[in-house]
Amino acid sequence: MNFTIEIEQEEDGRFLAEVIDFPGVLTYGQTREEAVVRVQALALRVLADKLEHGEVRLS
Repeated sequence: MNFTIEIEQEEDGRFLAEVIDFPGVLTYGQTREEAVVRVQALALRVLADKLEHGEVRLS
């Protein structure tokens, strides 16, 4: 499964990464890479929760 991730740099220098397919799944990081790793981990946790509760199916 692929996630679409948008990344923006805030005025304070931090990076904000968001998974478009999962509203509300966003994280900050001091570097671009840190923000991406964090948002990927969060997206996987959200996906696991949705699978556990029967909200999505993988085909």
